Amino acid sequence: MRLLTDAMLGTLTTYLRFAGHDTAYALEEGVEADDAVLGLADRENRRLVTRDRGLAARGSGSFLLTERDVEDQLAELAGQGLDLSVPDEPTRCGSCNGVLERVPAGEPTPGYAPVAASSDSEGFRVWRCVDCGQHFWKGSHWERMAGTLAGL
Repeated sequence: MRLLTDAMLGTLTTYLRFAGHDTAYALEEGVEADDAVLGLADRENRRLVTRDRGLAARGSGSFLLTERDVEDQLAELAGQGLDLSVPDEPTRCGSCNGVLERVPAGEPTPGYAPVAASSDSEGFRVWRCVDCGQHFWKGSHWERMAGTLAGL
């Protein structure tokens, strides 16, 4: 599902991307005013996720959230029917929303990332964002986020 989160939902944006949703974040897109947010959602065929009642009422099919805590927000979205299951492999960059591709075994990775291994070896599978170049792997951060989503 294609989503747009408003300026109040930066942390939630990362979780939605982790769950595989193509999620634009209003502040990353340089929009903050209500009309600009609604225009972006309409142009890009995205469902708005917001805590702003007035904004939600103006957006077609918006997800209105009432909670401030990200885990409670995730529970609200799950209760409204949004699939928040954890994919077998990451598909979206948590930083920029770009598509991820698997790094071939043995290809160099930055110092902060483990060496990429083949899928049938004991090493790490590593993914790279095609847009910003950030690298991802299933480490403790993946486990924490997956645990949060599984606990819904």
